[in-house]
Amino acid sequence: MIFINSERIVTSDLCVIKSQTMKNVLRIEELAMAAIGIFTITMLDIQLSWWVYLLLFFAPDISMLGYLINNKVGAFTYNLFHHKAVAILILGLGYATHNQYLLLTGWLLFSHASFDRIMGYGLKYITGFNDTHLGNIGKKKA
Repeated sequence: MIFINSERIVTSDLCVIKSQTMKNVLRIEELAMAAIGIFTITMLDIQLSWWVYLLLFFAPDISMLGYLINNKVGAFTYNLFHHKAVAILILGLGYATHNQYLLLTGWLLFSHASFDRIMGYGLKYITGFNDTHLGNIGKKKA
């Protein structure tokens, strides 16, 4: 009986280790995507002060204001500005039209979404800000 309990504990611990390892691998992948996006932004033919770039980088977080209305609107607005498919669509339009500002917008959205994923903030469910596709964020309830 002790062996079975030990086996369960070992199996459980192994699952936790594997899960944490995969989370770290995905964070490294997101870091690479954020770095590529930020590097590409520096190659654009747009001259702004560094602080403007920093401000623009965090601008998608204004979408959280949708939560002031309700969870459904908040999740929609947040996900609209943090979904990589939206960023890629804007990038595609930017490359098709050779528009530097669309490219800047697309790369900022893409990089910001990757940064948020690194920090553990995923796309939101309508059940609340803390419920994301990456799991729950914030303090664990006792």
